Amino acid sequence: MTSLDFSRRDLLRMAGLGSAAFLLPSCTTSGLRHDFTASGVDAFLDSVAWRLLELSPEGATSLGVDTGAHAALRSRLGDRSPRGQAQVASVLREALQAARRFDTAPLSAETRTSLAVVESAFSTALDGFALPYGDVAVGGWRNTPYVVIQNVGGYLDTPRFLDGDHPVHDAADAEAYLARLAVFPAQLDGELVRLKAAGRMGAIAPSFLLDKAIRQMTQTQADAAAGGDLVQSLVRRTTTIPGDWARRATATVTGPVAAALARQLDELKAQRARASDDAGIWARPRGEEWYAWGLRASTTTRRSPDEVHQIGLDQLAQLHARMDPILRKLGYTSGTVGERMTALGTDKRFHFSNDDKGRAEIIALMQAKIDFIRGKLPQAFRTLVRGNLEIRRLPAAEEPGAPGAYGGAGSIDGTVPGKIWINLGSTDLHSRYSLPTLAFHEGIPGHVWQGEYANRLPLIRTLLAFNAYSEGWALYAETLGDELGAYDGDPVGQLGYLQSIAFRACRLVVDTGLHAKRWTREQAVDWFSKTNGSSVAEVAPEVDRYCSWPGQACGYKMGHSEILAQRERARTALGARFDLRDFNDAVVGGGNVPLDVLAQNVSRYIAAPPAR
Repeated sequence: MTSLDFSRRDLLRMAGLGSAAFLLPSCTTSGLRHDFTASGVDAFLDSVAWRLLELSPEGATSLGVDTGAHAALRSRLGDRSPRGQAQVASVLREALQAARRFDTAPLSAETRTSLAVVESAFSTALDGFALPYGDVAVGGWRNTPYVVIQNVGGYLDTPRFLDGDHPVHDAADAEAYLARLAVFPAQLDGELVRLKAAGRMGAIAPSFLLDKAIRQMTQTQADAAAGGDLVQSLVRRTTTIPGDWARRATATVTGPVAAALARQLDELKAQRARASDDAGIWARPRGEEWYAWGLRASTTTRRSPDEVHQIGLDQLAQLHARMDPILRKLGYTSGTVGERMTALGTDKRFHFSNDDKGRAEIIALMQAKIDFIRGKLPQAFRTLVRGNLEIRRLPAAEEPGAPGAYGGAGSIDGTVPGKIWINLGSTDLHSRYSLPTLAFHEGIPGHVWQGEYANRLPLIRTLLAFNAYSEGWALYAETLGDELGAYDGDPVGQLGYLQSIAFRACRLVVDTGLHAKRWTREQAVDWFSKTNGSSVAEVAPEVDRYCSWPGQACGYKMGHSEILAQRERARTALGARFDLRDFNDAVVGGGNVPLDVLAQNVSRYIAAPPAR
């Protein structure tokens, strides 16, 4: 059986046979350990983490743990073929069965939390693997029915990873870079097998998403054929390292890599000829089932689409009630809150020039806000982390299909800084009053900050994340920015913060509208823009993102609301003993967890608050 004959049905059939068929040869020395005593839990969890990293070597590099006995991982890429997916499903199945055999009674609260995290992440992922198509993020947020699309696929992920996370400090690192370039075509062809299989069953992305993906991949393929960024990233970092790096990289990139990209591009064009304009997953095979899973995976709840939709409408009304008096004081008295925010957005004082000068100003403003909030953090946290961060522009090829920004923590050892990746394809995506809260969300005390706490936890906890917690925390970080005085004397900045939170409430409405209520793309863009007062330039790529990641956009506000609810519960229970620093330490120090486990962590804090 060739890889081209290997279907998703084969994946599921073979995964069901048990893990033995899928364990890599290295499992003879680093496979899962099955000591079911309390003392064996840590070893078991660590072995699970390393098995996952063996299947996703990029993660080991990003965390800075591809060293010593694991140095070989620096030369590999994850297998995105059906066979690679089967290996992941197999490890999850074995690990889940083993985790359920532990007696949790004698374990510490922290270890019980780790087992609960494994249970939630792995069982949810296995339910996703049981669906007939798509990508499943194990302990992550990017679940998608489309293996390759405008914001998903190796053609985007691997070049960004090689340039941003793969270190090149010496000849060995450069050789590892070349080794990864050499296997990049196989990674792309593995995706192609799954892309074709999905196409045969009718799971074809909407036409407007394919149009974007085709434009982006055309640019990526042309750049590779010319020996562009993938070569220059290595050349730029080997100027003092002897070796024929440029020639060797060029041969791989202009040959096998460019050819593999061309094969994917051909398939995308073929699927475009069969694609419809239907935006939601409801129009794809088993779409309603896929969305129910995607919504559950994103929110770690079992709320129905109708419930989530109504929550969004209710919370949006509450936020607009807070924005209305601020707008009135600024002289914006006529029209809906959305219409008045639209008018505010046309004020040239808050715009940036759409050139390199404007792009530099955007980065400088975000950096200034990061510098401000650093000085305030001792008021909000008793335990402080480093906040190792840099702000970088997204690669140009990725910008048309990307959101305004995203961020995440760096390596465990601190050698690779956390990053805010900001989309500067058009400066119209950003305003002077929207950037401060964006800096807090993506950077500090948001994703980069929270990730550094996670890096202190056992390795398995660093790997496994939950969208509702990750994005809920980042939204909570925006709230902390407001509470710590970022907008004192700045009512327009306050509006930017409130509009950002309202933006996430709108997501609940739009995501469920697209995927459960059969909204069109145009309907979603129009409603979103008018309701929140956001520009079409901002919301159109957002809506496209929701089309390719069904359910993901709902995690933000659901998680934010739960953290605030837990804070109020703790404040009520503790009264004068409540301390914001201790609460925040309990939430962020407890690690990335599903929302029900978050409630358990807060209950432990309430039961035994730190003595003061």
